[in-house]
Amino acid sequence: MPSGDKSKYTDKQKRKAEHIEESYESRGIAEKEAERRAWATVNKDDGGGSKSGFGRGTHTGHPAAHKGGEKGGAASAARSAEERSASARKAATTRKWNAEQRVHH
Repeated sequence: MPSGDKSKYTDKQKRKAEHIEESYESRGIAEKEAERRAWATVNKDDGGGSKSGFGRGTHTGHPAAHKGGEKGGAASAARSAEERSASARKAATTRKWNAEQRVHH
């Protein structure tokens, strides 16, 4: 295990690090590097080990878990302007239809 005492981490944080580590290893990252990255991710998400005191262990969100959204632009850029426009028209029609349904109920 990388240097540092992990006893201050919650069970949930330990499980989270384990899952992240397994994911890295499945993508071909070396075991030690995968473990290092996993704990770095847990620290980034949760601010390190569990803290004592009221309100110190509050939910911080999962910022690293949301990075996948940054990679989604390529799919849209690969579509033609006509395809994007057609999709937007369809979405607008659906929103209009849904709004009308809410009025009738």
